[in-house]
Amino acid sequence: MTAPVLDALLPDLTAWLPAQRWFAAKDRTIAAVRFVGHQEVTPADAIPAVEHAVIAVSFTDGGSEETFQLLLGTRPRIPGDLEHAVIGQVGDRTVYDGLADGEISRLLLSMIVSDTAVGSLRFVPEPGIEAPVVGPGRPLLGEQSNSSVIYGERAIMKLFRRATPGLNPDLELHRALGRERSQEVAPLLGAIEGVLPGDDGALPMTVAMLQSYAANSADGWSMALTSVRDLLAEGDLRPDEVGGDFAGEASRLGKTVASVHIELARGLGTDRLGPDGVAAVADWMRDRLDRAAEAVEVVAAQRTEIARVLDGVREVEGLFVQRVHGDLHLGQTLRTPRGWLAIDFEGEPSRPLHDRIRPDSPLRDVAAMLRSFDYAAFHQLAEWETGAEAPAYLQRRAQEWADRNRSAFCDGYAEIAGSDPRDQLAVLRAYELDKAVYEVLYETRNRPNWLAIPLRSMARLVGDTAGSEGS
Repeated sequence: MTAPVLDALLPDLTAWLPAQRWFAAKDRTIAAVRFVGHQEVTPADAIPAVEHAVIAVSFTDGGSEETFQLLLGTRPRIPGDLEHAVIGQVGDRTVYDGLADGEISRLLLSMIVSDTAVGSLRFVPEPGIEAPVVGPGRPLLGEQSNSSVIYGERAIMKLFRRATPGLNPDLELHRALGRERSQEVAPLLGAIEGVLPGDDGALPMTVAMLQSYAANSADGWSMALTSVRDLLAEGDLRPDEVGGDFAGEASRLGKTVASVHIELARGLGTDRLGPDGVAAVADWMRDRLDRAAEAVEVVAAQRTEIARVLDGVREVEGLFVQRVHGDLHLGQTLRTPRGWLAIDFEGEPSRPLHDRIRPDSPLRDVAAMLRSFDYAAFHQLAEWETGAEAPAYLQRRAQEWADRNRSAFCDGYAEIAGSDPRDQLAVLRAYELDKAVYEVLYETRNRPNWLAIPLRSMARLVGDTAGSEGS
């Protein structure tokens, strides 16, 4: 489509975007949408025709623009199974989300396998890896920040919805782990790479990545919730007495995370921060605390006490840093018949790229996983009857589950890493509290029913100077 034809789609796009799960600005009102780049993948008269587009979205609050990637499909007539993906009508063609179309997803896979280049787009197979040539892709439901399609339970392709310049950390770290022959991630099969137009010229950009699909797997979050549900349903059994006890899996998961850290350190190097570098980490935590305190009264009321705990990161002489996952939680793990896998190494998508690729302490990932065990333990209680608090005995049992699994995770991590994260208690607590403060702000804005989960942890981390519960 030419630029004028694309511009005719903008009103429809403005209405369509807020309803998409991956649209990361649902709490902001769109002021305008504009195309900043586009590349035809097929001729415009093909059926279906495919085009990669980059859009910039501005908002009425006057804040920064958000930039997103689209794969647009067009057809003269839309089959019934694609009606849900329609964006709008341009001339005699209907425009829709191309990832919903099996013919388009099959075409994209074949272009990666055949190492194809079209204009500014490169479809790149991973060297020495043979990607499967299978039928049309099936859209994966339930995602939020990105969109994926599954090919016959053999491969999965993820389109990164945020358009950011540079190599996406998910692709970068999977390539590094592939060179280390890691067994803790699904093998990388290929990628789609493009360019992002900007004021300083076109910059490289990751469009999508293709990797093996972990068939017959279950995500760690769902498994943990099942374990908690089984415990809360029992009248008087301890976590280790319930049939769905998760501690063994938590320990194995700790081993997997430690192995990933070892492989990333070996493949991409390590460093030790001097006083200035450590101070920069502490200052970054303080900045996040200040932003949360401005928006959440309960954080503001405890700001001094929280800052004291965050400053625990300054106690280390020469903080060990390396590339880490950056957004680790139970939902970023898969249990396969062969063991655990870590997935989604993109980091926190809302953070700028330079923050997401900055080396950090492995304790950030450990702390984030400890926070995830707390969330799993208290998630169901957070959904208790509106205006009511879950009974004390259920809260006690949930805490027992969290304590047991947090401890098991650290035990497993220590067995592989050769050092126990709890040996650096002040630093670990600082990272965990930093995450809890972020969670308080997030839940205040998005899920008030869940706010009690990070508030409980924040109170514990501020008040417990001796350390407990696996940290």
